[in-house]
Amino acid sequence: MLKVSVVYADKDNIWHKSLNVCPGATVGEAISNSGFYEAHPSLSTQSISVGIYGQRIELSRKLSQHDRIEIYRELIFDPMESRRRRAIHRQRNKKKTN
Repeated sequence: MLKVSVVYADKDNIWHKSLNVCPGATVGEAISNSGFYEAHPSLSTQSISVGIYGQRIELSRKLSQHDRIEIYRELIFDPMESRRRRAIHRQRNKKKTN
């Protein structure tokens, strides 16, 4: 058996389950067996993206011993757009002080 964990953090708390899976099990199978979908019924296999130790992967990926499956939330904002807005804001503030 392989020991893996499934983690998900939303804005209010962290959900974490450790479980044992058979060799050859996939990420999708581990997430289903962990009870994640029952704990978070608003999320489905089509709406989640996942990774292992920060690297985005597919649900069909085979698991290895001690893998930590991370379920990612959707971004509320585009990081590139936020950086662009901050840069514009800094430029405007710089012009006001000069």
